Amino acid sequence: MQNHKRQNFLTLFFQNTNGYPALAAIASGLYPMLFYVSNNYTLVNSWQHLLYFTSIFLVIPVILFLIADKLSHLSFLGRIQKSVLPFLNAFSFLFFMMVVLFAGLQPIVIAGVFVISLIYGLYFYRTYKKIIVLQFLLAIMGFVFFVPNIIRQATYSRNWLKQPDGIAETIFSKKPNVYFIQPDGYVSFTELKKGYYQMGSPPLEDFLKQEQFTLYPDFRSNYASTTTSNSSLFTMRHHYYNRGLNFTETLNARNIIISKNTVLDVFKNNGYHTVYLAEMPYLLVNKPKMGYDQSNYWAKDVDYITKGASETQDVVPILGAYLSKSKTPTFYFVELFSPGHISVRKKKSKGVEKERELWFERLEETDHKLMTIVHSIKKKDPNALIVILADHGGFVGMEFMHRAYEKTQDRDLVHSIFSSNLAILWPDEKVPTASHSLKTSVNLFRVLFSYLSEDLTLLEHLEKDVSYIPIKKRATKGIYSYINEKNEVVIERFEIGNRK
Repeated sequence: MQNHKRQNFLTLFFQNTNGYPALAAIASGLYPMLFYVSNNYTLVNSWQHLLYFTSIFLVIPVILFLIADKLSHLSFLGRIQKSVLPFLNAFSFLFFMMVVLFAGLQPIVIAGVFVISLIYGLYFYRTYKKIIVLQFLLAIMGFVFFVPNIIRQATYSRNWLKQPDGIAETIFSKKPNVYFIQPDGYVSFTELKKGYYQMGSPPLEDFLKQEQFTLYPDFRSNYASTTTSNSSLFTMRHHYYNRGLNFTETLNARNIIISKNTVLDVFKNNGYHTVYLAEMPYLLVNKPKMGYDQSNYWAKDVDYITKGASETQDVVPILGAYLSKSKTPTFYFVELFSPGHISVRKKKSKGVEKERELWFERLEETDHKLMTIVHSIKKKDPNALIVILADHGGFVGMEFMHRAYEKTQDRDLVHSIFSSNLAILWPDEKVPTASHSLKTSVNLFRVLFSYLSEDLTLLEHLEKDVSYIPIKKRATKGIYSYINEKNEVVIERFEIGNRK
């Protein structure tokens, strides 16, 4: 009976002379919208994005198609009346696909889309309704791929954010300005001298030693990307990728890092002004509410369809301007996006050796930036607490970054993923004994807060110094422990119920 009704509907749809402009408009935008949202969910999971995408991909096309359909019935447009909706449908669909695939406008591609759509509208308009059906079939497929995102969002639990003690109410006994400077993908100095790096001592290492920084050899991140590492860092808790198998993203990470987390809460509760300065608005792509008091980027500055890397600012002079204004204790989060990591995907990779060479070129530039920043801070704020900590490693030694999804027992490749540089300038060169046990980023701020509050009980709830990654190839898919608390490479599948 249902099949009979479906056949009757399709028969009526194909035989009816109605052009169904609203249906054609929805068909042209629905699949591109679902395609983009499904493949970039963590970049667009905000109410602003929902309203924007609904308007751009669905509402506006419906209005334009209805107007165009009315105009096409004017007598002087009689010859092209049958071509108007087919042309608009084809052009809109291909245009939207171009936008979501390239995350922007490509003039040459737009011209090609126009020509193809024009030819289709003039000569192949009779297949117009079949194309609409095909577009809706694609939309159904897109929705199927979108459903897991809906389920993950609906079942997302914030329990992992809960602290095992009262660290959120910590009261500082000393309040220096705290500068947290994060270069992207900068491995530890010890790793630079071995493995796939083989560099020796970089100029920055000697510089930091001269400036009385304490260096932390063999330090590493717990997670493999900027968002996954920082969401753990600023909450001082493990999230284990929130059951996801994507090591570059994890659900709600940007909202946690930028909007609200325990680290920000502790600083604010102690009267600190908070400042976020970044070279790119990468962490603002999904338009999270700004939890910092000041920033060089705001959500309104970020496009709705973007990867957050199209615009850059030099944070060195911006930070310098803030240094002159600081009158209250201030926490600065300064994010640099270099030296970074190797190419993400195979098709963009220039090969193992060339990727290594390019990484070292960026490293040289990063060293210069960091030395300039440290000079500026020490000149204007001699009592500052300065932390330089990378978010993860550079992945040097791999052909491309996503090779990390493939299980390996190569010690040097594993450490190339997680090794991260940590150097701290403690005020008055009074290095707390507890800091010598720092091994991974998840425990950094707990140690810092113990120092600032002179409360050693905060160290009773350190998280495990284990590095985790999702593995998809050469092993059963799942989250794996890759480096254990003894700094040994292991490959142990992690079960979510096993958290500390």
